[in-house]
Amino acid sequence: MAKANKAGKADKAKQLRKAPLKTPSALGDNARRDISAELNSLLADVFALYLKTKNFHWHMTGPHFRDYHLMLDEQSDEIYAVTDPVAERVRKLGGTTLRSIGDIARHQRLSDNDADFVTPADMLAELREDNARLAEYMRRTHDLCDEYNDVATASLLENWIDEAERRVWFLFETGRSGG
Repeated sequence: MAKANKAGKADKAKQLRKAPLKTPSALGDNARRDISAELNSLLADVFALYLKTKNFHWHMTGPHFRDYHLMLDEQSDEIYAVTDPVAERVRKLGGTTLRSIGDIARHQRLSDNDADFVTPADMLAELREDNARLAEYMRRTHDLCDEYNDVATASLLENWIDEAERRVWFLFETGRSGG
């Protein structure tokens, strides 16, 4: 009897491990699927932009090194701060989120920069364009949220769009030639 009880518990544990991570959501299956997929792409882009910003922060050179280095450090912190809320929003919707660097690479739309050397002006310009693209991706995700009446995700996106636009502004003004 004890052996059968032990086997039954083991079977139940196996079933629980296989149970879907489907958190209840009032938004419905289509909203859960579509918004989660968009948020996962957005999360991959946020991770890609975070790492590129840190890369440029670490490899900054030139007469404005200190100012650019500190600005990119601040921006990378702001970008990284978005990752957990995006992933947790996916889970609140009942979706599953990214699981690895490979998963990020499969979902990201922003390109990496593995160049051995990038000039400071090119760094600022590339980050400006990437942040502008990220803001556009966020707007598209916001539109999808509006279609499904997902006001909670839309509200979060509004703040992140503003932060991305602020980064674009700072990168633009910092990268302007004097005169």
